[in-house]
Amino acid sequence: MRRGKFVAIGVLVFTLAFAAGVASKFLVKPAGLQKYDVTWGEGIGTRECDLSYGEGEANRFDLYLPKDDTRDSSGLVVYLHAGGFTTGDKSDDEKMLSWLCSKGYVAAGINYTLRTDGNDASVLTQSNEIKSAMPEVVKAAEAAGYHIDRMAVAGGSAGHALAMIYAYRDGADAPVPVVLTFGAVGPSSFHAEDWGIFGAGTETEEERTAAAALFTVMSGETITPEEIADGSYLEKVRPIAAADWVSHNPVPTVVAYGAHDKMQPFLASKRLVAALDESGVDYRYFEMEHSGHGLQNDDAVYQEWMETVEEYLDKYMPVG
Repeated sequence: MRRGKFVAIGVLVFTLAFAAGVASKFLVKPAGLQKYDVTWGEGIGTRECDLSYGEGEANRFDLYLPKDDTRDSSGLVVYLHAGGFTTGDKSDDEKMLSWLCSKGYVAAGINYTLRTDGNDASVLTQSNEIKSAMPEVVKAAEAAGYHIDRMAVAGGSAGHALAMIYAYRDGADAPVPVVLTFGAVGPSSFHAEDWGIFGAGTETEEERTAAAALFTVMSGETITPEEIADGSYLEKVRPIAAADWVSHNPVPTVVAYGAHDKMQPFLASKRLVAALDESGVDYRYFEMEHSGHGLQNDDAVYQEWMETVEEYLDKYMPVG
C-alpha cells in the first residue's frame, strides 16, 4: 500500500516537474539566427517518415536524406525531441532536421515511449529505446544509398538528456563512431541537493521524500528516502546520469544552459562541466545568465551557441 502511494506521488511529481518542458521547442527565433530556420522542401532532399525500429507504438523515426547522394560517405546527425519525457514528437524538430539535411547530413528524428500515468516508461527505458534505434537508423540510411561512417547525437531538454546518455554511456557501442554531441538544457546528473527547485534535497524528511519520489519515476528504480539520506541512491540513478559517463566515451560537446532554469536544475550543469574538464573533452559550455529553460533572454549568446554548434559540426563531421 505504502509503495503504491509512493509511486503515485512519484508519477505526479514527475509529470508536474517536466510537463512544461514541451513549452521550449528550441525553435530558432532571434533575427540573427534565420540561417538555421530552414523550411523543408524538395530542394533539400527527400524524407522517409515513420520507419520502425521496434515493436512499441512509439518506436518510429524519420529520416532526412540530402539531395547530394554521390558522396562516398555521409555523416548522420540524430536530433531527439524535447517534451519533458512526457510529451513531444519528432515532427517538432522539422526545422532543425531540415537545416542539418540542408548542410549535407543525413538527419534523423526518433520517437520514444513517453511517460504517462498508465505506463512505467522512465528515462532509463527511453534511453534504451534510443540505443536500440541507432542501428536501425544507420541501416535505413545505408539502404537508401548513403554510407554512414560517423555520427553526432543531439537534442533539446529531455532530448538533450537522452542524447548525452547515448553519446557518453552507449556511444562506444554505436554502429558507427559518435564524434560529437550537442544540445541545450538537458538534465545530466541527479544529485538530490541540486534539485531544490522541485522540493528535493537531503536535509529534511520532506526533501528526501520528494527526491526519492522524483528519482524513482525517472530512473525506473525504487528509491527510498533512506537511500537519499545515505547516498546509495546515486548508484540507482547512475544509468541515466550522463555526467557520470563522460569518461566512458569523452566525445566533443557543445551545450547551453539557462541560469534561471526552473525545469532543469542549473546546478546540475556544473557537474557536467566538471566531468568534461576532468576527462579532457573538447567542449564549449554556454551559460545564458538572463534565461530560463527556453533560453529566451540572451539572443547574442544563443547565436554564439548555434554558431559554435555549426563550427563543431564542420570540424568533426566535415561534409565533402
